[in-house]
Amino acid sequence: MNEETMNSFPVEVTAKAISQIKKVLAREPKDGQFLRIGVKGGGCSGLEYVIKADTVRYKHDMESDFDGVTVVCDAKSAVYLKGAVLEYTGNLVGGGFQFQNPNAGRTCGCGTSFTPKRAAG
Repeated sequence: MNEETMNSFPVEVTAKAISQIKKVLAREPKDGQFLRIGVKGGGCSGLEYVIKADTVRYKHDMESDFDGVTVVCDAKSAVYLKGAVLEYTGNLVGGGFQFQNPNAGRTCGCGTSFTPKRAAG
């Protein structure tokens, strides 16, 4: 990875998602609050998406501002989320925050976890 790639935020956040994030964060406001996104081991496909309100930043966090909303992602998760889009759908079935992730080789039926594509080489 070159320096520009390492410093660019890995995920795009849609306007609809930003609007909903603002509502979620306003429910229980805290000083320095932001939205943390990432992945962790687990779920039914291997890696599970993480989306939560947070106030603690870490050394290797990356962050970006989307219309006044700070979104933070750790560097390890960024590898699996590079090029992804976080969107929000109000659908009755399967609605809520969803990642459209080009790095997912397979996703579970509920869309909350995925198996990463195998690296070329």
